[in-house]
Amino acid sequence: MLEELKEPIEKLQEDIKNIWGRLDPAAIEKKIAETEALTNEPDFWNDTEKAQKVMNDLKLLKGRIEPWREIMQEVDDLYTLYELGIEGNDQSVEDEARPQLEALQKKFEDLSILNLLSGEVDKNGCFLTIHSGAGGTEACDWAYMLSRMYIRWAERHGFKMETVDLQEDEGGIKSTTIQISGDYVYGHLKGEAGVHRLIRISPFDANARRHTSFGSVFVFPILDDTIKVDIRPEDLRVDTYRSGGKGGQHVNKTDSAVRFTHLPTGIVVQCDSERSQIMNRQTCMNLLRAKLYAYYEEQRAKETAKFGAEKKDISWGNQIRTYVFQPYTMVKDHRTKFAAGDIQAVMDGDIDQFIDAYLKAQWQGLPVGGENDDEDM
Repeated sequence: MLEELKEPIEKLQEDIKNIWGRLDPAAIEKKIAETEALTNEPDFWNDTEKAQKVMNDLKLLKGRIEPWREIMQEVDDLYTLYELGIEGNDQSVEDEARPQLEALQKKFEDLSILNLLSGEVDKNGCFLTIHSGAGGTEACDWAYMLSRMYIRWAERHGFKMETVDLQEDEGGIKSTTIQISGDYVYGHLKGEAGVHRLIRISPFDANARRHTSFGSVFVFPILDDTIKVDIRPEDLRVDTYRSGGKGGQHVNKTDSAVRFTHLPTGIVVQCDSERSQIMNRQTCMNLLRAKLYAYYEEQRAKETAKFGAEKKDISWGNQIRTYVFQPYTMVKDHRTKFAAGDIQAVMDGDIDQFIDAYLKAQWQGLPVGGENDDEDM
């Protein structure tokens, strides 16, 4: 019945107005005007890199409010359509109005999730590091599977990727760091930090027994020039070495790989992805700045355990998510209780459903502590 659409349309209007009020559109519009003024300066394009960053910032600012303006107008138009149907006693309007309402509800949900990403560095790209944990060869294979999952996720969204560091092992990888560049990458992936557990029948076990493996994921934001992280030269030890290879023509004959050790914190970063030591140094410095930013944020927010998921042991009882291949298939996030049965789709990068569930839980103030609930697995 057409009359049944009145309540959900009015509720959607009210929900949109509530978020619009929290956005502080006047402040965003002021920032847009200031940024557009920069683009009109005569020497704006003299520094191409800086100009591109300003243009990207302008796009992000407009993306904060313009989609909300559009959906407000679309819902108002839908309500007008509904009123015309009621006034004319034309029940056939429902066939047009109901699909529109469902599409707008989905659009509202997507915009609401994007609206959650309002942190200082949520709009940035990230460095994603994966370490194998307990489980030997099994764990190294699991670390490889996790890296493939995140690479597929990034490919689905059209993000740019680069492998910064890769420590291979027979059957998989010991650790890897991947740089993922794009809008709001860090905001989406920050909730992936923690221990990920795999349960399956091992392909490396001749007796086909079920094994449990662990891998840890760390997520650090790529910092732009607006985020200041002071690194004193005297606090930095720089080591160079030859990067590994497959042999033959792939052997690097120069000390192009770089390792930085930040002496006050003990944080170590390394990069061997480029043949040029200069390029590896730059990437290494970017990664160190990202890790130090996370470190200092952790120190400032210890009481809230903001980065607690990253500090847990890579072992039993500390996982944030479990992936079960046998005797049934299921992926379950222990923080939000969200679960999915199509494990192959998840391993092919379909993890937005888990990311969205985590962001929504945080927005609604629900507990996302990662408590263990193995009895449900």
